[in-house]
Amino acid sequence: MIQVHTENRISVLTLNRPEKRNALNDEMAAAILTQLQSLKDDDACKVLIIRGSGEAFCAGADLGYLQKLQTNTYEENLKDSTALMTMFKTLYEFPKVTIAQVEGPALAGGCGLAGLCDFVFATPESSFGYTEVKIGFIPAIVSVFLAPKIGENAAKYMLLTGKVFNASEAKEMQIVTEIVGKEQIAEHVEQFAAGLVKGVSAQSVALTKQLLLDIKGKGLEASLSMAAAANASARGTEDCKKGISAFLNKEKIVW
Repeated sequence: MIQVHTENRISVLTLNRPEKRNALNDEMAAAILTQLQSLKDDDACKVLIIRGSGEAFCAGADLGYLQKLQTNTYEENLKDSTALMTMFKTLYEFPKVTIAQVEGPALAGGCGLAGLCDFVFATPESSFGYTEVKIGFIPAIVSVFLAPKIGENAAKYMLLTGKVFNASEAKEMQIVTEIVGKEQIAEHVEQFAAGLVKGVSAQSVALTKQLLLDIKGKGLEASLSMAAAANASARGTEDCKKGISAFLNKEKIVW
């Protein structure tokens, strides 16, 4: 269900259920979580790309899986939902740069999966939407991450209407970073990732992402105090010492 290939410090995680349009079920969510937990501590991975095989990025929850869940008790469903929550949270807190390469539909949980990445590159033919309300379900877990990202009004528009948006509309709503032609997207994303591998410090990325997590929802004074503490800590890192030394000596920094 999941394929992972790492080369030149770029890991590519491919959702591999093309016959099901890469729809999520409990096994697939668990497999994604396992890979995320492994890659976050793997120095061979500096940038993570998530993509789908076949004609879809991810069509959301597998309907057969949803049908099976209807026979579960509340406690069983809570356990299953918590496992899904853990996978999404682990991606959200992933300490390395994450990129979604979206070709085709990214719907419901699939839209949430893409939206949790730091960058989303999409083809003009891609589509995005939280369609849960159209089948009597709710976009519960993904809503927690969506509203702070695009604003409450835009989040309500997406979540309450179940509308499917094209790539241009999704870019206007700040879901998509950049739209790239279908023939060029794979190479474009790889080049973008390679630029990050060579151009930015892994320690700096991890510390910056953690700071953004820490200050979320905090007031101005608390946020500034956290930022000052992070600033002070960053000065003592090996990457900061290396970077400043290279800058002062006019040497090229190799990250």
